[in-house]
Amino acid sequence: MKLFVGTRSAGKTREIRELFAGLPFALSFPAERLMERLPEEMDLERSTSYSENAVAKARYFAARAGLPTVADDSGIEVEALGGAPGPRSARWSLEGTDAANNTLLLEQLAAIPDARRAARYRCVVAFLSAPSAGPELVEATCDGFVLQEPRGTAGFGYDPLFYSPELNMTFGEAPAASKHRVSHRGRAFRALIEVLLRRS
Repeated sequence: MKLFVGTRSAGKTREIRELFAGLPFALSFPAERLMERLPEEMDLERSTSYSENAVAKARYFAARAGLPTVADDSGIEVEALGGAPGPRSARWSLEGTDAANNTLLLEQLAAIPDARRAARYRCVVAFLSAPSAGPELVEATCDGFVLQEPRGTAGFGYDPLFYSPELNMTFGEAPAASKHRVSHRGRAFRALIEVLLRRS
């Protein structure tokens, strides 16, 4: 099955390739198709809803690629911050870079003790068989907490700060296979893969 993946994130691209490895899907991404980034892409993640953002991205890229398309929206939700940054995770700081986002998160939590630094990663994946089709949605989470300083250089986003009790390490320290086993994105895409395999 040909499947277009609506993301320009290098980190997501790498992880999604690994999650689909060995399965009967031929993946393609915007960069491979030399798909120009158009101004309207800037408005695809304006919602405060993961589901709405994921569907918006999937519908946009399905129309451009002319293929069944999958797209996700994900973020980190920190209990002490009322669930922020949530769907705004990738664009939380003014710079919108991983380093700036992590710095802002640490600043926001500077006075918060370890016992109150619980956090959750959430991922919603949307699949569209065609631009006008109704979306197939799957969602997954993983629980952990935010450390007071980063550990590890693997992963991306908030991974060096996100400690996973299931792995006894941060996602920034975890080997890719271990992270995929417990992560929000790994769980969500495995659920989607089951749906797609049943449809094929």
